[in-house]
Amino acid sequence: MGATQTETTLKLGKLEMARQRLLQRYEHQPFVSCLAGLYGCQWKRNQLTHAQPGHCCCSKLECGSFALIVLTFCLSLVFLYFWNEAQNDYNDFDWFNFGNLGFWFPWSIVLLILAVFLFTYVAVLLLLAVCLLSEGQRLYLHRCHKIGISVTLILSIVASSVLTDLWSKEWKTVLLSFQVTAPYLHIGGVVLMTLLSWPIAMHVFRINIRVRWMAITVLYITVLVTLFLVPLGMYSPCIKERRSLGSAPALIGHRGAPMLAPENTFMSFEKALVAGADGLETDVTISYDGVPFLMHDKNLRRTTNVKDVFPNWTHTSAAMFTWRELQSLNAGSWFFSQDPFGTASSLSPDEHLQAQNQSVCTLRDFLDLAAQHGKLVIFDLYRPPRGHPYRDAWISRTLDVIKNESSIHSSQVLWLPPELREFVQEIDSELQQTTADLAPVEDLQSRHISRLNIHYSSMSEKEIRKYSAANISTNLYVISEPWLYSLAWCAGADSVATNAVHILKNLQRPLFLMTADEYRLMWTLTDITSLILVVIIFVFHWWRERELALSVNSSSVIENGSYRQFRTDMNDVWPLSNMSADDKQEPSL
Repeated sequence: MGATQTETTLKLGKLEMARQRLLQRYEHQPFVSCLAGLYGCQWKRNQLTHAQPGHCCCSKLECGSFALIVLTFCLSLVFLYFWNEAQNDYNDFDWFNFGNLGFWFPWSIVLLILAVFLFTYVAVLLLLAVCLLSEGQRLYLHRCHKIGISVTLILSIVASSVLTDLWSKEWKTVLLSFQVTAPYLHIGGVVLMTLLSWPIAMHVFRINIRVRWMAITVLYITVLVTLFLVPLGMYSPCIKERRSLGSAPALIGHRGAPMLAPENTFMSFEKALVAGADGLETDVTISYDGVPFLMHDKNLRRTTNVKDVFPNWTHTSAAMFTWRELQSLNAGSWFFSQDPFGTASSLSPDEHLQAQNQSVCTLRDFLDLAAQHGKLVIFDLYRPPRGHPYRDAWISRTLDVIKNESSIHSSQVLWLPPELREFVQEIDSELQQTTADLAPVEDLQSRHISRLNIHYSSMSEKEIRKYSAANISTNLYVISEPWLYSLAWCAGADSVATNAVHILKNLQRPLFLMTADEYRLMWTLTDITSLILVVIIFVFHWWRERELALSVNSSSVIENGSYRQFRTDMNDVWPLSNMSADDKQEPSL
C-alpha cells in the first residue's frame, strides 16, 4: 500500500507540473493570438499551429518570406543610416532638386520620414516573427505584408542606387560617421545578439537533427565572437587623452548665417558675426559694368525676385546684369517663401521685416564689414561668361577692390581662386594663398600656400597633422552637424565653414570624446556582461528542456498543448488528485 501511494504521489507530482505548464501556456494564448493576428491576420485561437520539436518552423514558402524580411530589414537599415548621416548636406540636396525641377520642396526631409517609416514597418514584422518563433508557432505571413515587404525592398534598393549615382560622396560621410558612432554601434550589436540568444537557445535545444543544431550554434557563436572583437579594428580620432585635444576649429560663416537670414546678404553676415563667427565665406560675381557682388548661383532665379522684375531674364547669367539692375532686385523675400532650413519662423517681427527688404550685397560692403570686426574672409570668384567686358580682367578688378576700394587688410583675405596665382602673389604678397589641392607639402610651399580649403569628406587626422607640421593650416567645408564638427575638432582641423555658427559655437567639447582607458572599460564590460547573459540563457534553456523531458514521458503534452489536449490532461490530473485524497482518508476508517 505504501509503495502504491508513493508511486501515485510521484505521478501526481509530474502531472501537476505538466498542468502548471499547460495553464501557463493556455493563459498565454491571447498574447500569441495577437502576435499571429498582426503577422498573418490569424486572430482566432484555433488558427494557431505549433511547430513540432525538431521540425522546421514553417513551410519553404514561409521560410523564404522570413528570409526576405531579414534581407529587407538589413537593406532598409543601411538606407536609413546612410540618409540620416547625410543630414549635413540636406540643403545641397534640396537645391539640387530645385535646379532640376524648377520648384522648391523639402525632398530631403520627406525621404528621411519615408526611410524611418519603412524601416519601422519591417522591424516590427521581424520582431513579430521572432516572438512567434519563440512561442513555438509556425509562421504564416499575410499576403498584404508580403507585398509591403517587397515594395520596401524595392524602394530601399532604388533609393540607395539613385543616391549613390547622384551623390556618391555621401558614402564617405557614412565612413566618417563610423569614426564616432562605431563604439556605440558595437554596443547596440552586442545587445541585439544577446537578446537573440533567447529564441536561438530555445530552438537549438529542441532540434533533433544534429547537423542543423551544429550549424545554428556555430553561426551564432561566430557572429557573437566577431562582434566581441570588432573594437580591435576600430579607429576614432575622438578616442584620445583630453590634454592632447587642440583648440576648437575657428568658425567661418558659410554665406553668412543662412539659417538665420537670406544667404549672402549683409544681414546674413551681421548675424554670423553676432553668433561668434571667426571669419566669413562668400561667392563673388562681377556685374556687366564691373561691380563685384555676392551671388552663389550662375543665375538669379533662386535667391532674388528676378522672375517678377525681369521675367525674360530668369535664366540669364547673373554677371550679365548691370549693378543698377541688380539693385532693383529683392534678395530676401525668397527666404520666407522657401524657408530652406525651416528656421524662418524663428525670426522676430523686426528681423522678418529687415530680411524681407534685403538687396544684393557688394564685395566692398562685405570686406568693410569684415575689416570693421577684424575677421578673415574667403570667397570663390567666378569668371564672367564670354562676351562680358571683364571676362579677362576679373582677377585684377577684384584685387583693385581689395587693395584700393575697401578698408580690409590683405592679410585678412584667404585668396582661393587658382587662376593666375603667381600674378596675384606679385601684386599683393600679403594675401593668404589658399588652395583646394591636396598636393605634396614641397609643392604647396613652392606656391606660397598657407592654407588648404577642402571638402570635409577628405578629412584625415594624419593628413591634417602632416600639413600642420609644415605650417599649412586646414579649413573644411561645409560642416553644420555637431558630430562632424566634433570629428573635425578631434582630427585637428584649424577652421570649418559652416551654415550653423550659432549652433556649433555653443559646443564646449567634442561629442563622443573619451580616453582609450574609458573606451576599453566600456568595451570590456559590454562583452563580459553579454557573455555571462548568453551563457545563463543557454544553460537555462538546456535545463528547462531537460526537466521537461524528465517530467513528462511524451513532449507532445507541452508542444501540442491545444485546448483539447489541455482538457484531456486535466481529466487525468483530477481523478488522481481525488485518489490521493481518498488514500489519505483510509487510515481514519
